[in-house]
Amino acid sequence: MIVRTFDELENTERHVRAASGTWESKRIVLARERVGFSLHETVLYAGTETSMWYAHHVEAVVCTAGEAELTDHETGRTYTILPGTMYLLDGHERHTLRVKRDFRCLCVFNPPVTGREDHDENGVYPLLTEPETGQA
Repeated sequence: MIVRTFDELENTERHVRAASGTWESKRIVLARERVGFSLHETVLYAGTETSMWYAHHVEAVVCTAGEAELTDHETGRTYTILPGTMYLLDGHERHTLRVKRDFRCLCVFNPPVTGREDHDENGVYPLLTEPETGQA
């Protein structure tokens, strides 16, 4: 059993800040735990815009605080995302998040991320893997 608090992840290798300066994420469960998914608490900052495309991952996002506008580049449709709203990128949709108020969310990725990922010039996380160590 693993029990972690968000506070204990603060300023550790699991607390990742984007090179773009638009978000930070606490990586609660990572690929190294070998449970088939990763779990993150992410904050995107008010007034920022982040374009993403998870070409190698499926992501589910649940907004817990704040407000953002989500645009699906595949359809052109725009959604208002508020606390209690979930969106699922089950088709690897290219999308943009425009943050109105600091946007706090819980995210689940499959396959799990390692914690070292950041968006490339296309908004993609590379598909990184953990070395086989024989340890959980």
